[in-house]
Amino acid sequence: MNIITPTADGSNTLYNETIGEHYHSKHGALQESKHVFINAGLKYAAPGLTEISILEVGFGTGLNFILSFEYGTAHHLKLNYTSIEAFPLTTTIIEQTGYAAYVSAEIWSGFIANYPEALKGPQKLTPLCTLEIPHTTLAEYHSDKKFDLIYYDAFSVQHQPEMWSDEIIAHACSFLKPGGTLVTYAITGKLKRAVKACGFEIEKLPGAPGKREMLRAVKKM
Repeated sequence: MNIITPTADGSNTLYNETIGEHYHSKHGALQESKHVFINAGLKYAAPGLTEISILEVGFGTGLNFILSFEYGTAHHLKLNYTSIEAFPLTTTIIEQTGYAAYVSAEIWSGFIANYPEALKGPQKLTPLCTLEIPHTTLAEYHSDKKFDLIYYDAFSVQHQPEMWSDEIIAHACSFLKPGGTLVTYAITGKLKRAVKACGFEIEKLPGAPGKREMLRAVKKM
């Protein structure tokens, strides 16, 4: 069961009773998503591009997606967004998050209208945005596509250690283009070593509120 829970910045998150963890930081769902994935990820990777392909690990509530959709639309950046989700939420639960307040009505309605079909295959929301949410696990995900940017947003290693093994990190990194970027809220010595072993340059950045640091990594050309 998922329970709507307020966070410190006024935005909501969900508490997943099965996993035993919130989908976002209790210090602020909205500011975490913006800080880690939009500011440190999309804004870093997008300059010079007219089109960007993003692979997200953990679609969850869709907050990272709608903020990326809004950014891409505002900057005339074509967004090809693929997000792996093993346990998709219902449309009703997503609508209860209150995230409609953080993007335009057009962005929100386009997302909600296309969400159920995006779980089945790619959906063109606008000429500038395509969304696909493969209903599978990262371990079982396979694609010939290569991406410009990875949002690694799995539950924490304490609650989902299998999502942070060296093998699964290498699997995720294999989908990134040379010169591509990976961002995640987490940073541990083990994670840094695993990513570095895949041929990445590692960068420690200030974390979102409540976390000292986060990780950004760029795949060597």
